Amino acid sequence: MSTTIFALATPAGRSGVAIIRISGPAAGDVLRAITQRDLPPPRVAARRKFFGPSEILLDDGLALWFPGPASFTGEDMVELHIHGGPAIIAAVAESLAAQGLQHAEPGAFTRRAFDNGKLDLTEVEGLADLIAAETEAQRRQALRQMEGAFGRQVEAWRGGLLGALARIEAAIDFPEEDLPAGLVEGVDEAMRAIGVEIAAALDDDHRGERLREGLSVVILGAPNAGKSSLMNALARRDVAIVSDEAGTTRDVIELHLDLGGYPVLLADTAGLRESGNKIETEGVRRALERASHADLKIIVIDGAVWPVMPDATRAQIDAQSILVLNKADLLPGPLQALAGHQLIAVSALNGSGLSELLAALKERAAGLLASGDQPVLTRLRHRESLEDCRQTLARGLAIGPVELKAEELRLATRALGRITGRVDVEDVLDVIFREFCIGK
Repeated sequence: MSTTIFALATPAGRSGVAIIRISGPAAGDVLRAITQRDLPPPRVAARRKFFGPSEILLDDGLALWFPGPASFTGEDMVELHIHGGPAIIAAVAESLAAQGLQHAEPGAFTRRAFDNGKLDLTEVEGLADLIAAETEAQRRQALRQMEGAFGRQVEAWRGGLLGALARIEAAIDFPEEDLPAGLVEGVDEAMRAIGVEIAAALDDDHRGERLREGLSVVILGAPNAGKSSLMNALARRDVAIVSDEAGTTRDVIELHLDLGGYPVLLADTAGLRESGNKIETEGVRRALERASHADLKIIVIDGAVWPVMPDATRAQIDAQSILVLNKADLLPGPLQALAGHQLIAVSALNGSGLSELLAALKERAAGLLASGDQPVLTRLRHRESLEDCRQTLARGLAIGPVELKAEELRLATRALGRITGRVDVEDVLDVIFREFCIGK
């Protein structure tokens, strides 16, 4: 990469401090030119004055020098810590552009880190997720991925398959060599063991994707059961319109919540009932569609008419449901249990029972999202590549000829390589010559 790039690394606007990052072969020369001094010691913040064209003083701040490859991008890098006024930022940026530096495109620094082997694709995705994390659980998951937990697991599988492929290639290409006995027989065992581990990783109930995107929770119930009031009570603000008139909610209203560190996308929906109104009918259809894809359903039951429950509401009760008896202050009689399901009595009006509902939601969210310290799949592309690898290994195990088995192994290693971005057929030759010393 012959070009040297720069970009503002802190948010645009007025601030106490702004950071401009520079990466590329000319980074050191640029720092000397703009400070009119020698380079500071590596990775040590040094106070410097920054000058523009015609030796005009631009600012007084800090400069950091990161010689490659010991830098984020693997190239020579510089950080300029300047005062965060818009005029100062613009003046420094203009001075850098005047020296031939290019404005970095979005993601350009991270792309260079990947190209220079500082990050694999899973670590790049982890970095993006860490920046976007809104809850504590999302932060922990993104940090584990950015530190390479999932990438190391994938590379371990890939290394095992490369070793198996090397054995087959050695048996095919060097039949006259004095190779270890049972060379090919051990390949199937390795393929089977890795296939079992990958299958276990795929059988994770999509925890990583759910945590990254947020748990989908939908509020369902009959008109006037208090769904919108419950939505507002959970949000602690007026999100949805509340009215005594049935059928007020016609569309899906969404709200992002942080429940004990777990992200939740809460959706209020139209009341479930038969209606001759086309708009309300469409609202009911959207409510049912959202319910069919939801991770959890909060079924709101009208306490004022309990134990009466409309059939449309009862039909939505299943294992993914949390039953909420709203308007508990209007119960005509004692609370009766519903066979097989716990009832949480709340009053969206006075707030009673909301803490119990939130605790139940947190418990269910933790059960669906918590993954412990194990690496998890956070994207559909991870799942598709692992599934491709698993199926390829299964085909390879069912094949007798070693030449065809070798081809399936090659495809399996490439499928894993797509996850981390490391796909190189030369790896096979490296393993062969290192382990078997062909031709000695």
